[in-house]
Amino acid sequence: MTTKVLMVCLGNICRSPLAEGIMRKHTNKQDFLIDSCGTSNYHQGAAPDPRSISIAAQHNIDISKQRARQLTPADIDVFDYILVMDEENLSNALALCTSAAQLDKIALITNASEIYAPRIPDPYYGGIDGFTHVYELLHDCCKNWLKKHAK
Repeated sequence: MTTKVLMVCLGNICRSPLAEGIMRKHTNKQDFLIDSCGTSNYHQGAAPDPRSISIAAQHNIDISKQRARQLTPADIDVFDYILVMDEENLSNALALCTSAAQLDKIALITNASEIYAPRIPDPYYGGIDGFTHVYELLHDCCKNWLKKHAK
């Protein structure tokens, strides 16, 4: 059985594409379907931010072919786990839910972190150092999430 995991941030060009790429690398796509999206439609159809592409490439992860899309109510039904980057994303995703079962699928990705971080900060308005920090946090979160959920 395939486990379906959706990574969610605001615009789907910085954090969630990195999270998708990291998770895909760690699962080798075996028994997992990994995707990402944003709670907004600001960047619909756009490639990830060049800084996200660059930091991913430094870790042998290619996210350049990903394209931004918006979270939909159908996603809440399709995916087994919906991992969000911060409290705003959490609130926006929870607002799409119509059942307790759907609510149970959504969590902050940082719940799996061994590095204390209440959220994955949005690096969009900063420099490459912010993207490096986000990569490190997401790598920790994904690795630890998989320890608990991989078969």
